[in-house]
Amino acid sequence: MRDPRYGWVMVALGAFMTCIAIGAMFSLAVFLRPITESTGWSTTAVSGAMTLNFLAMGAAGFGWGALSDRIGPRPVVLAGAVLLGLGLFLASHAQTALEFQLSFGLLVGVAVGSFFSPMIAAVMGWISQHRGLAVSLVSVGVGVAPMTMSPFAAWLITQMDWRAAQQIIAMLVWATLVPAALFVRRPPAAQAGAEQGGPAGTQMNLREAFVSFPFIVLAFTFFACCAAHAGPIFHTISYAMTCGIAPLAAVTIYSVEGLAGLGGRLALGVAADRLGVKRVLIAGLVIQALAAFAFIQASQISEFYAVAATFGFAYGGVMPLYAVLAREYFGQRILGGVFGAAAMVSSLGMAAGPAIGGWIFDAFGAYRWMYLYSGAIGLGAVAIALAFPPFPKKETPWRMSTAS
Repeated sequence: MRDPRYGWVMVALGAFMTCIAIGAMFSLAVFLRPITESTGWSTTAVSGAMTLNFLAMGAAGFGWGALSDRIGPRPVVLAGAVLLGLGLFLASHAQTALEFQLSFGLLVGVAVGSFFSPMIAAVMGWISQHRGLAVSLVSVGVGVAPMTMSPFAAWLITQMDWRAAQQIIAMLVWATLVPAALFVRRPPAAQAGAEQGGPAGTQMNLREAFVSFPFIVLAFTFFACCAAHAGPIFHTISYAMTCGIAPLAAVTIYSVEGLAGLGGRLALGVAADRLGVKRVLIAGLVIQALAAFAFIQASQISEFYAVAATFGFAYGGVMPLYAVLAREYFGQRILGGVFGAAAMVSSLGMAAGPAIGGWIFDAFGAYRWMYLYSGAIGLGAVAIALAFPPFPKKETPWRMSTAS
């Protein structure tokens, strides 16, 4: 039997891999202006690659998660590492905006989707206690990426043109993620089998899971949560500037939000292990909704810092908890597919948030209504989460008959 302590090695691998992968994808924010100035492509055309990233990452995450349930996480993340570097390399050679969107938007998005769901599922198969903390630590990589990969990309762009800089990041992806993938291991069969439920005849398959009441509540809560925070994440810097905050100072609001998100991931992960994941999730969603409303009253930089820290703490803290809920309701055997599908639904809310916020600003000439909308959607997420049923017993996984 394998050493269960290797689970914490898997946690470290997951955090490292998601940091590099997410950081590589979000480097587009750094490259945006150099790309448009060098190529003459419109800002809309280049930014469209990020929309494709979210959509492709969500859709591919379900497929990668289901595949990892069948063949294990190692070949999945290894394939993702190869594809991610390839997508970045091809994007650096793109001669048209469409070529760039297909390579950086579609291919990179598909590749990044291979890391989060499979690694989360694998970590929860390895670790039987402190799962909330373990999953939160894996997701820390997402929060660290803007503070590591983005500054590295910004430094590269001062040393060379964007095409060469992107090729360097592609090489970094291959040099770090491919070797890291080789250390990824499937959860011990004995542990996984002991926690998957009863006899094979009573085990749930993915089709049954997707029409079950717990999954519907999980997916809609996840969607509403992401729809609530996506707009504020994307537009708060612009909103602060409309309030008279200097551009450089406005950017620091995002940094404060990101740092608070790291703390939220750790704090709510530990709290979920001690107080119960549903209770902590609902509390975090309430704080997120109230903080979205609070942005309306912010006008000074200190006020923006306070609200952004609260908002980042809440949304950063709740995001890893959806995987823990999926594990409790559906067990380990189909966890990758279930969580990948829920993440795919949530990505629709994430992708729509910036566009809706932009439309509201264009239509009303102010961001106030966007924050009202985000807060209302956040309260909707709370209402949906209150419908989560009790967790099933380990030997009786959820079926449609138990949910109806």
